Amino acid sequence: MYDIIIIGAGTAGISAYKEAIKHTQNILIINDGPWDTTCARVGCMPSKILIAAANRMHDIQTSDKVGLSVAPEIDTSQVMQHVRILRDHFTHATLKDVNSWPTEHKVLGQAQFINSNTVAVNGKEYQAKSFIVAVGSTPTFDAQWKKQLGNRLITSDQIFELEKLPKSLAVIGSGVIAIELAQAMQRLGVKTTVFARSRKVGALSSPTLQKLAQEEISKNLNIKFETLPTKVQLGTQGVMIHFQENDQPQQLNAEYLLVATGRKSYLDTLQLVNIDNTFTDHKKLPIDNQTKQVGNYPIFIAGDAYTNTPIQHETAHEGRGAVHNCLNYPKIENLKTLTPLSIVFSSPEMATVGKNFKQLIDAKIDFVTGIVSYEKQGRALILGRNAGAIEVYVDKTSRKLLGAEFLVESAEHMAHLLAWMISEELTIDDILNKPFYHPTLEEGLRTALKHARRQLKN
Repeated sequence: MYDIIIIGAGTAGISAYKEAIKHTQNILIINDGPWDTTCARVGCMPSKILIAAANRMHDIQTSDKVGLSVAPEIDTSQVMQHVRILRDHFTHATLKDVNSWPTEHKVLGQAQFINSNTVAVNGKEYQAKSFIVAVGSTPTFDAQWKKQLGNRLITSDQIFELEKLPKSLAVIGSGVIAIELAQAMQRLGVKTTVFARSRKVGALSSPTLQKLAQEEISKNLNIKFETLPTKVQLGTQGVMIHFQENDQPQQLNAEYLLVATGRKSYLDTLQLVNIDNTFTDHKKLPIDNQTKQVGNYPIFIAGDAYTNTPIQHETAHEGRGAVHNCLNYPKIENLKTLTPLSIVFSSPEMATVGKNFKQLIDAKIDFVTGIVSYEKQGRALILGRNAGAIEVYVDKTSRKLLGAEFLVESAEHMAHLLAWMISEELTIDDILNKPFYHPTLEEGLRTALKHARRQLKN
C-alpha cells in the first residue's frame, strides 16, 4: 500500500509529487495523457507567446502615438511556428523533470476508484492510505457542433497547433481565454468576430471598470454582445455562422470557430460513486473549502479539477498543501490561503487583487472606493497607452486595503504590489508612506489611494 497516490500530472499533481518525495518514497503518480502541464502546453505559456507577437505588431502599427512614422510590411507567416517552438521549450523543461522520476513511481492510464483506498488502472489495482486528485479540466464545447464542423471547430487545446494564422476567426465567449486570444488574433491581422452571451468582458466586477473595458476592447475588436449563433454549418471555406442581429437574420463566414465558453472537470472519469453512492454529481461533492478534503475520506482535491478560478500559482499551492494533509491524515489542517490575484493579458490589461467590488458589496462591507483614470496620466501618455482606470477598495474602519481592480497598462505588475501589501494587512496610510517614483504608472495608483483616503475620517 502506498502512502500517497496522486492522480493527474498537471501543475497540481507535479507540485504534489515534488513535495511528497521530500517525505516518502512510497508514492505513485497516475496520469492519463501528456506528462506536462496545461499551462505550459495549451494554456498560459503559448497564449502569452501569441499575445507578445500581437502586441509587438500593434506597437509597430501604432508608432505614431510616440511620434514615429513607419509603414512596414509585416510578415506574420512564422508566428504560429514561433509559438510552438517556444511552447515546446517550456514543455521540454517540465518533461525533463518528470522523466527523471523513478519509473516505478509512474503509471500511464486512466484511474477509476474501486473504493476509498483503491483505484484500478489498465486492469490493475493500486491501494493507498490517501489520495490527491489533480485530474484537471478540459474545454467545453457543443458535441453536435463538433460533429458538424470537425476540425474547423477548435478550442484553446487546438488553436496553437494551427500551421499558420487563419484569415478569419469567429470566437464564442467573452471571458478571459476568449478575450485574450481574440484580441491577439485581431492584432495579428486575423479578421476576428466575438459572439458574447452577455455584455461582460474578462473578469472585472466593478460596473465602472467593466463598462470601460467593454468600450476600450471593442474599439479594435468586433464583439457582438448578447448575441450567440443560432446555427453553424460547414462551408467550402470554413464555417458558416447564422445569428440574429437587430431582429434580422445574419450570416458570417469564418475559417475556424473557436469555442472558449469554459472548462469542465475530469472528475466524472474517476467513478467516484464507488467511494460513496451519494457522489453522483461531481459539481456537488462535499469538498471542504479550507482543507480540500472530500467528505470524511482520505481524499483531497487540488487544482482546477474543482474550482471556479483555475490559476496556476494557486493550483501549485494546493498540490503542495494536500501532501501534508495526506501524510498527517486523519489530523488535517486548513490550507494557507493566498491573497487572491488574477490577471487578464488583454490590452489594456485587467487584474483583480484581494476582494473585488462585487464580493465587498455582497458581504455588505463598509468601504470606500478610490479611482483614477489613466486617460491623462503622465507616464501612460508618454507610453502612448493612456487608457483605462484603477479602483482601490479601503475598509472605512480599519483603513486597510481590501482589494483593487485594474484596467490599465502593466496591471500585472501593480496588481502584484498590492497583493503583497494586502497580505501584509497594510493600511492606506502605510502604503502612501511608500516611495512612488516619478514619472511612473504607479503614480496613478497613488492618486487612486489618495482619492480613497480623502473619503475616510481622520
